[in-house]
Formats: sequence, structure tokens, C-alpha cells
Amino acid sequence: MKGNSIIELKNVNFYYGENRALTDITMDFEKNRITALIGPSGCGKSTLLRLLNRMNDLIDGTRVEGEIIFEGVNVYSPDVDPVDVRRKIGMVFQKPNPFPKSIFNNVTYAPKLAGMMKKSDLEFLVEESLKQAALWDEVKDILDKSAMTLSGGQQQRLCIARALAMKPDVVLMDEPTSALDPISTAKIEELMDELRKNYTIIIVTHNMQQAARVSTKTGFFYLGKLIEYDATEKIFTNPDIKQTEDYITGRFG
Repeated sequence: MKGNSIIELKNVNFYYGENRALTDITMDFEKNRITALIGPSGCGKSTLLRLLNRMNDLIDGTRVEGEIIFEGVNVYSPDVDPVDVRRKIGMVFQKPNPFPKSIFNNVTYAPKLAGMMKKSDLEFLVEESLKQAALWDEVKDILDKSAMTLSGGQQQRLCIARALAMKPDVVLMDEPTSALDPISTAKIEELMDELRKNYTIIIVTHNMQQAARVSTKTGFFYLGKLIEYDATEKIFTNPDIKQTEDYITGRFG
């Protein structure tokens, strides 16, 4: 592993049946950084994200070639439990997807499954996770209310709190603000900046301005290939590859 890398991909190919969705991806993700993955729809960004925590295992007929090394271990080794991987690499989806349970039970759902039962521990975890997700002050008096009563932006921050409750090392975010209004989007972007002090964040976004605002490094994908991967500022101001420049300036995609 390189000095500051937490995840490293080596010559990764990914197939849905016969269809190759990712071709020869080699890249690494640095610890306590926000990395953005950009590119047109269907270019493999979300597929790559789901590959990192083995979510694609849930789809029939998929296969992976190459290695994905996370904290020194290939997550696709036969002896690695995908559930353990997902515990360490949390996921926040495009649309907020809270469970139809109370706010409290949303945050404690996975920790309870993992064996945390003591009421005081659960209460502490709920407060800590909601504070980290910048939601505590808004919901601390209504923890027993259904999560479905929250606004879209609040639901998405609850989903972030739910991911954080498992104490992951990495948080994957698949277009986490595409369903939200500008004010909620700004809150989540501020939140990401705060979270990277303790977590590594990898975000897929269609919003170029968002990638430029929040990330340290940016990878540009096109047709399942990683075209260019560099410091965000360089990608947006002085990319090495014309295709990257064309996409960023809106000439295609």
C-alpha cells in the first residue's frame, strides 16, 4: 500500500454477465480525504463505488478481476466476509432511504444486529452519530418519531448518521445530494468537510461544482475506464487529457 492510501485498486475489471462495465482500473484512495468520481451517466462510477464494499455481490452474474486492497487485505479474497467489509465501508445512497421506524431505531438498527444491547450505549451512540451528521439539534426531542416525518435533507443526514453508527473507516456516497434542494445540499457539503477529519469519503457526483467544492482528488470516468485521476484543482483547471477538459467544460456528456 502507498503511504497514505486506505484503498488500492489494481487492474480491476468488472462484469455484469458478458458485459464489461469497468476496464483495468488502477487507482488509490487516500485516508481522510474526499475523493470525487465524475463522468457521464453509465460510465461506471456507481459500479466502482459498490465494488468497494461488495454491494455488487448482491447482483446475480457479476464477477470481478484484479484486486481491491483495503487496509492491506484484498476484500475479494475467499476468506473475507462481505458483511465485515460493509461494516468498515459504509454507504449513503442517492435517495434518502430511512427505515420506516423511529429516528432512534434507524440509527441503532445495525449496531443492535451486531450485538450492542445496553440502553445507555445505544443512547450515547445515537447522540454521537446524530451530532456527527449535524442533525442532533433538530431531532433530539423527537427521537421516537418516525424517520418518515423528516424532510428530505434531514432524512439524508439521518442515513449518514446511520452509516456512521457502525464506526466505519470509509463512507461511500452515491450522489448523496441529487434529490435535495440547494440549502440541504449545502448542509451535506459542509458536513462532508467536517467528517473527513475522521473518515475517508468517496463521492460519486454529477455536479461538477460540487466535486470542485468538496473534494481533494477527482477521478474522471468514461465508458468504464478511468481517463484521468489527479488533484481536483488540476483536473478542473489544467487537465492533462483533452477528453477530461471537454467533459468539464460541457462539450460532451
